[in-house]
Amino acid sequence: MAMPTHIVAVGAFVEDDHGNILLVKTHHNGWVIPGGQVEVGENLMDALVREVKEESGIDVIVSHLMGVYSNTAQYKWHDGVTDVPTKLMLDFVCKPVGGELCGSDETTESRWVPKNKVLDLVEGEAYITRFTDYMNKEGQVHYKAYVTKPDFELQLERKV
Repeated sequence: MAMPTHIVAVGAFVEDDHGNILLVKTHHNGWVIPGGQVEVGENLMDALVREVKEESGIDVIVSHLMGVYSNTAQYKWHDGVTDVPTKLMLDFVCKPVGGELCGSDETTESRWVPKNKVLDLVEGEAYITRFTDYMNKEGQVHYKAYVTKPDFELQLERKV
């Protein structure tokens, strides 16, 4: 039996004391929440803190799990050659505790955005879906399965 290959990724909904959400502008996906792949030997919390710092310059503490998302689409990476396997994304709510806004190798800009303006910047149905779940907090963890390629299609939705 071949071992399955999945990307495990984490995302951060970082909200400041004024109700602003931290967004980063990426080269390929535009404005998104900070986050990324969990590296080999790294735990989820350390990966999340590292990714937020790398992409935005902001230091955070992780509060709680907000959503679990499965992207079961398999497609070619931006280079048109590399196969991208299915992804499991775990979104957490975080609080900022320091740092200075900046860009990085992966991001061109980072900024605090009022909640009611986030959807003016974020594109892509998967990101919109995840932000909408964040805004619809009901004390439960959202679980959704979808594909993003060739078009976004929500396949399963639950709260656990």
